Amino acid sequence: MSKPAPTSSQPGALAGLKILDLSRLLPGPFATLLLADLGAEVLKVEDPIKGDYTRMTPPFVGSESARFMSLNRSKRSMTLNLKRPAARQVLLDLVGHYDVLIEQFRPGVMDRLGVGYETLKQVNPRRIYCALTGYGQDGPWRDRAGHDLNYWSLAGATGISGWASSPPPVYGVQVADIAGGG
Repeated sequence: MSKPAPTSSQPGALAGLKILDLSRLLPGPFATLLLADLGAEVLKVEDPIKGDYTRMTPPFVGSESARFMSLNRSKRSMTLNLKRPAARQVLLDLVGHYDVLIEQFRPGVMDRLGVGYETLKQVNPRRIYCALTGYGQDGPWRDRAGHDLNYWSLAGATGISGWASSPPPVYGVQVADIAGGG
């Protein structure tokens, strides 16, 4: 019988780093999960009406989505309706105490909400602002929704998968989302 591996009481490599996570679905939450696993303190900020859409994704453990729980372990969470001035002020107050903000909205959404990069930079000029989008911040496709299947298709991966006599398969896993988020 082998002995169990010793456990470490050392803090993670990112201990002390504080991250505000305004992302949802898979790429952003996966990225911040990796950061939390490395010791960063992550505060997930969700819309109070729908929250992160993975909350509705099966399979469920009781009434909770297993996917949501696995992507958001080791994170604290709160809700803010950023369409309300008081909630925007809460976010501005939080930004003063956090090192990184990651958001996953389409370009321009944070600006329209009044909490875009330029506004947040005034509160905390040292904070890192990460905007995770499917097609970047500028260019002809900047406003398009991006999903894993779109990226696979644009890369040509769907055209070389499956059988010539049938349409390309829809994959059961999200590879581009994880590679982009991770």
